[in-house]
Amino acid sequence: MNFLEERIKKDGQVRAGNILKVDSFLNHQLDTELLDQIGQVFYEKYKDKGVTRILTVEASGIAIACAASRYFKVPVVFAKKAKSRNLDGDLFTSTVHSFTYGKDYNVTLSKKFLGPEDKVLLVDDFLAVGKAMHGLIDICTQAGCEIAGIGIAIEKGFQEGGRNLRNSGYDVTSVAIIESMSEEDGITFRTAPY
Repeated sequence: MNFLEERIKKDGQVRAGNILKVDSFLNHQLDTELLDQIGQVFYEKYKDKGVTRILTVEASGIAIACAASRYFKVPVVFAKKAKSRNLDGDLFTSTVHSFTYGKDYNVTLSKKFLGPEDKVLLVDDFLAVGKAMHGLIDICTQAGCEIAGIGIAIEKGFQEGGRNLRNSGYDVTSVAIIESMSEEDGITFRTAPY
């Protein structure tokens, strides 16, 4: 069992509807040492890929992206879920569906922060059905940049997101892959996730 699996077993809570609460350490209250370990996993996997940007979606992926950027020494950019007044110029736009909130978001990213010269590492806290990742891939396609890899903290392996991305040729690294989970039986992990 790796460091993230151990932490999920210790502090994660399974809720009805395939919800895993990890808010005490990953996406509400942050354990920065744990985030640093996740960032290091992504760096070890993709350090030779020429990554020039790390891209995520607002908000939970930002902390993980920042932890990884400390190793890569490249900027983090994130797609915003709400168009704010301080976004100026041309924007890349895509629609993503949030499994957690059960709604669609139009995410935007200023075109000045991503271009065809970039090699991008996509990062997020969860991968379930892959809607957020497909939105980021769409933004990368619009920008004409290359996707160096996809780094995920927790993948729900019993849902199709990771499988579909891998079958489409993307290099996906998930620190923890949940094979099954339920309130009654707890959590089982896929062995050797990354």
